[in-house]
Amino acid sequence: MAEEQTNRPAAVAEPAEPAGPETSPPASSPPAPSAVLPPQHWAEVAQNEEQGDVDADSTIDADNASSTASITSSIFEYRTIHGRTFNSDQGDAQYWGSNDEPQRELMDITHHILTIGLGDKLHLAPLDKAHVHQVIDIGCGTGIWAIDFADEYPGAEVIGTDISPIQPSWVPPNLKFEIEDCTRDWTFKSGFADYIHLRWLVGSIKDWDALCSEAFRVCKPGGWIESHEASSNIESDDGTVDGDSAMGQWGKFFIEGSKKIGSSFTVVEDGTQRKALEKAGFINIQEFNFRNPIGGWSSVPSERKMGPYTKYGLETDSEGFVLFMAHVLGWSRAEIQVYNAQFRRELRSGKHHGYFRQKVVWGQKPGAAAE
Repeated sequence: MAEEQTNRPAAVAEPAEPAGPETSPPASSPPAPSAVLPPQHWAEVAQNEEQGDVDADSTIDADNASSTASITSSIFEYRTIHGRTFNSDQGDAQYWGSNDEPQRELMDITHHILTIGLGDKLHLAPLDKAHVHQVIDIGCGTGIWAIDFADEYPGAEVIGTDISPIQPSWVPPNLKFEIEDCTRDWTFKSGFADYIHLRWLVGSIKDWDALCSEAFRVCKPGGWIESHEASSNIESDDGTVDGDSAMGQWGKFFIEGSKKIGSSFTVVEDGTQRKALEKAGFINIQEFNFRNPIGGWSSVPSERKMGPYTKYGLETDSEGFVLFMAHVLGWSRAEIQVYNAQFRRELRSGKHHGYFRQKVVWGQKPGAAAE
């Protein structure tokens, strides 16, 4: 029978030897308005700010244009939007995050954050190291999870796939990377993988049922799949993130923008992962929910570790996260910069106890080895 791991009160102390990831309270902040506030709103907010509180971040004035080498292969033909590079729009995949150097560094920081959230683990599916031989990491990004997994499972062949060739060449001998669009038919043979890992595909998948159906085909009987996704909404349990604040509006860029490109940023809220895995035929489905705080305000030890990294990432390159979706909604780069300036002010004030909800769902393919 499917089970769900629920959240415990934040006041629970961290045990000396935790058996698994810590959990935290459910969201309780009121929903933000359904539409994104217009660019003029943030210009007015900026004008009303006192002169001494002006954001001095250099990204307001500097043009961080990024260029790529002139390479004829289409996989290196990146799109440039407002001076930032994104994967080419060839094929069916549509990734909303920049793939330039600032965002690559933050992908690696995010990996560290999420590993802490899982109790310093790379996965929650109950893998038997002696029987894990073929592993696929779908949407591997910089490849950092695949690298760590290959090191931890030296007897397994690990394959990381992505639509952007941004992975390093110096990797463990049991790891390789391939360019593949996971929204099309997968090139792997049926019954190939003992474990399939998917992380942060939110906003990039138009048909989760088709994705999980392909995963079911490729997974061995008794093998496991694990999906880790995040909400784009910044919430608070104490009402410190107002729906009309820059932090409260953050998720609206992604939710409204995704409607225009035909994807979804409400995967966590809609329970999409579990539904798609069940429809594909996976069994023994379980899930784990946790908070990813912004800043060090939480009393939960693991959240206090995650929070400063999350805050640093958003302060360092909020533009790289939100620019594509704001562009889809018709915002100019100048308008995006004004919004980002207010967003950073709120982050740095320490007055807003915001967090992102994270959900991990894993399941098993029926078969002789299934429990």
